[in-house]
Amino acid sequence: MNALFANPSLAAFVLASLVLAATPGPGVFYILARTLAQGRRAGLSSVAGVALGNLANAIGASIGVAALLAVSSLAFAIVKYAGAAYLVYLGIKVLGARSAVAAATFSEADLLPIFRDGFVVALLNPKTALFFAAFLPQFIDPAAPALLQGALFGSLFVLIAVLTDSLYVLGASAVRPALSRLNGGREACRYLSAGVLIGLGVLAALSGWRSGK
Repeated sequence: MNALFANPSLAAFVLASLVLAATPGPGVFYILARTLAQGRRAGLSSVAGVALGNLANAIGASIGVAALLAVSSLAFAIVKYAGAAYLVYLGIKVLGARSAVAAATFSEADLLPIFRDGFVVALLNPKTALFFAAFLPQFIDPAAPALLQGALFGSLFVLIAVLTDSLYVLGASAVRPALSRLNGGREACRYLSAGVLIGLGVLAALSGWRSGK
């Protein structure tokens, strides 16, 4: 931990992380889609799942998984298309639901699949590991253990992203009741959420995600 706080680049890292984390990307759109479809608790559960998946990618990047993805086009393609297919599957699942928006409350057991989906979506984004592999070394102090610094910086970035993503969830959950009261608003939210998920899956398959966010 001292290796992190003693790093002279810490302030620059925090500032850069805030900008990157607050910039809307596929991860934010996924979380917004979940929130609009199923409410604030579902959105926050998605935030937690995405955070854990991103943390796994950050640690993986620190120990060299990103290097494997960077040099192996087959490994990259397998992970990318698996993640894209999972997003499309989630979108189709929302379309097939009787009313995804109607579920206003969830038990703890109901939230676990939502948490799992967020984790899988983030974990199967190969560009997240590549993003961490490109971003974190810029702030590594060569005088301190690189692996430890990479893990600590990655964890700090994920924590910052949790805060910004949670703000997006709170904003979306605030406007959700108004959307639901509109004529056909509930169905519109459901179709919008499904469209976002399927669109993200197609985008991931065609071009790949440009960052962990």
